[in-house]
Amino acid sequence: MSSDWPKVKLVDYCDKIGSGATPRGGSKVYLDSGEVSLVRSQNVYNHGFDYDGLVYIDDEAAEKLSNVELKENDVLINITGDSVARVCMVPDDVLPARVNQHVSILRPKYGSLDPRFLRYSLVNYENQYKLLAIASAGGTRKAITKGHLEDFEISLPDLDYQNEVSEILSTFDQKIHLNQQTNETLEAMAQAIFKSWFVDFDPVLAKIEAKSGGRDPNRAAMAAISACTKVSADGAVLWDETEAALDQKLVRMSDAQQQQLSNTAQLFPDELEESDIGEVPKGWGVKPFYDTIEIIGGGTPKTKIDEYWDGDILWYSVVDAPSENDIFVIDTEKKITKTGLDNSSAKLVDTGTTIISARGTVGKLALTPKPMTYNQSCYGLRSKNDCPSFNFYKTKQLVESLKRGSHGSVFDTITQKTFKTIDIVQPPENLEKRFDDSVDGIMSKIQKNLEESSTLNQLRDTLLPKLISGEFEV
Repeated sequence: MSSDWPKVKLVDYCDKIGSGATPRGGSKVYLDSGEVSLVRSQNVYNHGFDYDGLVYIDDEAAEKLSNVELKENDVLINITGDSVARVCMVPDDVLPARVNQHVSILRPKYGSLDPRFLRYSLVNYENQYKLLAIASAGGTRKAITKGHLEDFEISLPDLDYQNEVSEILSTFDQKIHLNQQTNETLEAMAQAIFKSWFVDFDPVLAKIEAKSGGRDPNRAAMAAISACTKVSADGAVLWDETEAALDQKLVRMSDAQQQQLSNTAQLFPDELEESDIGEVPKGWGVKPFYDTIEIIGGGTPKTKIDEYWDGDILWYSVVDAPSENDIFVIDTEKKITKTGLDNSSAKLVDTGTTIISARGTVGKLALTPKPMTYNQSCYGLRSKNDCPSFNFYKTKQLVESLKRGSHGSVFDTITQKTFKTIDIVQPPENLEKRFDDSVDGIMSKIQKNLEESSTLNQLRDTLLPKLISGEFEV
């Protein structure tokens, strides 16, 4: 039992405890890619490292932060703000990296403290409670100092027990991470198909080229449609649009699959025409985004009325936004009751609704795998053609257009007027539905992986305090 284990201070079992700094110039010097990562508080979560928002710095900035260089197996803890006390380990694929001033490095002494055990100890609810209490005691801004961390105590069993517990809990984390990697691959494929069909117009261009060369346009479009082969190790979608590659695929297809591929190819025209936004496939037309969707506003039940809260209706806010690759929101931090729903402006939306954050952290997207509601800082967007996957990626394209229009700065709000100002290419309804059918297997697998990871998270979190305390013997 943990009562028999010694209480030790982190300063005696860590080679390093310390935070970093923001490079001179702040966000203006952040890079979208590079050799050296800069880890910030938005990357550090108790469930693990979040790659969304990860930025990079150049060699000069990295050199100035050489004293806060991250190393393999470092434990990271947020030390300021609303995310204070969140803890994770740095993934190997983020290295080389530095941290900013809102994140502290905890580097356990080799052979004395298993870094995984330290991380699990600090995310255990008892220590989270203690860390949050420390952070709230100092004034208006939540903060944990270096001194606080050095004096913080954990119960420490022998190294063999640490390793055994860490192995058990890490098994859950490894499977969850594998699901995340799989979803990255799946989402990249779905997005690549959308871009090929509705942004780059690959099947249309294939038909045009084939027609000019005296070849079969429909067969050329079939090759373009079936071109996505796999995703490379760096996440890039690989394509082979040759008709020779098509022949190899047709051999593996049933007659029904071949006919469906041919029917899909026939839905694409073999000409382009001018429009207000440039050349588009003939007959598709251009519409304001607003005309293609139903917009549903959100709301928040009164927080002081207890009977409105802790129900079984998922109530989404931006803190529940899934990562870009996960798409679906499986669970929410807060839930409301039917009474809360009926006595507020919140509205229950159906499965297949795209939720977009419109204020605060703007442009975050989620797709609903079940009915739920959301706060007033979000909109629900329903496809008028009942094509949820197409609608999701069309909305994603809208967000990218807004980002380009803001010339690299952050757009701070989305209103219903915003949806009227962005024109989009509008393909025929039957082609939208064909896209949804084509990616249905991909989207279902992403959702299944998320649900499995959610179950594994709950099981791990149930076991964690019992293993960390010694209540369960290994």
